[in-house]
Amino acid sequence: MVNKYREELRELKDMVQEQGVFAYGMLSSAMTALQDQDPELARQVHARRVELAERNLTIEEAALRLIALYQPMARDLRSIVCALRMNVALFRIGRYGKDIANLVEGLSEKPHIGNLMNLPHMADLVCAMIDDALKAYRTEDIVLIEGMSRRDDVVDDLRYAIFRESVTYMMEDPKNITRCMDYVMVARYLERCGDYACDIAEQVCYMVTGERVEVK
Repeated sequence: MVNKYREELRELKDMVQEQGVFAYGMLSSAMTALQDQDPELARQVHARRVELAERNLTIEEAALRLIALYQPMARDLRSIVCALRMNVALFRIGRYGKDIANLVEGLSEKPHIGNLMNLPHMADLVCAMIDDALKAYRTEDIVLIEGMSRRDDVVDDLRYAIFRESVTYMMEDPKNITRCMDYVMVARYLERCGDYACDIAEQVCYMVTGERVEVK
């Protein structure tokens, strides 16, 4: 019984890690589609939403099953709670990737304004945050997520800078309004993904140390 419990606990962690790779891939591919103005890649990202939801439900059911069957305590219970909360964050990251992909077709007809206004750089920072949070979960090395709050502050500053730059372009030419509003939305989605990376970092810290910290 103990061996099976341990095996199922490892399988849960593996599923969460795989969901992390999947959600990260959706966000990264959506930004590539946006930069390259590639509607076909965007449609592929959009189609992955179904598998994302299926994975989400599978992880939730597996975690609840472990709680119901084995009534875990202490570190094991923290690990399962971490998996459940990470699952929510990763689902939202993947969905934001889908939301960005949905904007690509409308932004693929004309050249980008202002070299996408630092959105690619913002996306690189956010993806690095997510990647480090997932590595910390896999290795249980919380050193990887030290300084996450400072990184999140940089992402927040970029969001507001992109907003201000978009307003400038909209004031210069009303024809830029729709496109710039889409850029503002993408910046908002990326900022939220950065917040979810911080949420994951908080859960990993709690799982490893038993202490609750605020990473924001």
